[in-house]
Amino acid sequence: MPRPPSHLRGIPSRGEGDGRPPETHRIPTLEDRYIPPLRYHFLTRFYDGVVRVTTRERTFKRMLVEQINARPGERVLDLGCGTGTLAVALARRYPTAAITGLDADADALAIARGKARSAGVLLSLERGRAERLPFADASFDRIASSLLFHHLTPEQKAAALREARRVLEPGGELHVADWGRPANALMRVAFFGVQLLDGFETTADSVAGGLPELMARAGFAEVRETGSIDTPAGTIRLHRATK
Repeated sequence: MPRPPSHLRGIPSRGEGDGRPPETHRIPTLEDRYIPPLRYHFLTRFYDGVVRVTTRERTFKRMLVEQINARPGERVLDLGCGTGTLAVALARRYPTAAITGLDADADALAIARGKARSAGVLLSLERGRAERLPFADASFDRIASSLLFHHLTPEQKAAALREARRVLEPGGELHVADWGRPANALMRVAFFGVQLLDGFETTADSVAGGLPELMARAGFAEVRETGSIDTPAGTIRLHRATK
């Protein structure tokens, strides 16, 4: 893959002097267990096809990309970028912005790199965990996330949101599209399949519509739902919040 342009190379990595207060709890590492895109590593190769069929992917990701509205020169992080579909869409829609994708899954990142090459876009793709972002404070102007948070336990969600707020510039924005409170009984039944695959502990907040409250608890302001879409697997809701 070609070397990223200078505006991508300027994103700093975390260091000892990043101003983050010391933590007393155990910090997750890449070696710790995490849930791959379809729960099992051997299914990652099928992820894109499954998402297209079950989530109306083009529609909700188009909504998310437009909502982000990145300006020239802004730094945008795709948090939990997976196989890179959203990151590539962001790079196409906002070619003068600096797009970075981060994911814990090496196999998914390999697919993302191939997509970036095929699309002819330049991305910075890094491996790391949402609960311990490898970036300095105030590294990004906007953060996007698509179908990540329902993979995380409540504790991991809280940690990831704190980290997202830390690496945003003051006034920076968080934009999330993920499974939310089912719009009706049919959507609740449809979402049961997602829970069977991804786990009931991690998806309980989704059914309860708890993500906005978690954002607020992490210190975000102006938290609001910006849209929703019913899909064959449940209701996806879009949210926006500000640091």
